[in-house]
Amino acid sequence: MKTFLIRSVLGIFFGSFLTIMTIFAVIYFGNHDKLNSEILVTNALGTMFCGWFFSVTPLLFDNEKLTLPVQTVLHFLSVSILYFIIAFVVGWVPFSMKGFLGMLGIFVLLYACIWSAFYIYFKNQAKKLNEELKDL
Repeated sequence: MKTFLIRSVLGIFFGSFLTIMTIFAVIYFGNHDKLNSEILVTNALGTMFCGWFFSVTPLLFDNEKLTLPVQTVLHFLSVSILYFIIAFVVGWVPFSMKGFLGMLGIFVLLYACIWSAFYIYFKNQAKKLNEELKDL
């Protein structure tokens, strides 16, 4: 429970940080003097919620009762469903089949890249630990 709470707070803070950085980019690069407060709040809450669930859902990988493929499928389904609900509600993705399929393709590609990077990293860490154990 402690890990869940810590990750929740960190995820919300990271989402808030992304919101602020996006606002700065829109103001600086977009030459906007004024921002619509309703859109700002909606996007900020969406980003904070995404930060929360993207930081909490990796806890599924800590469940040793599940195999890696099951953990991966559960994680993918949970983050993709939550993300697309938020993305449609906030307006990040057009509410159309073309918008959904395009973003789904990008989402799956990014998910596969990030998952592969973590897999390779942890596989190398396990290899190093096993080599150190052999040297003992």
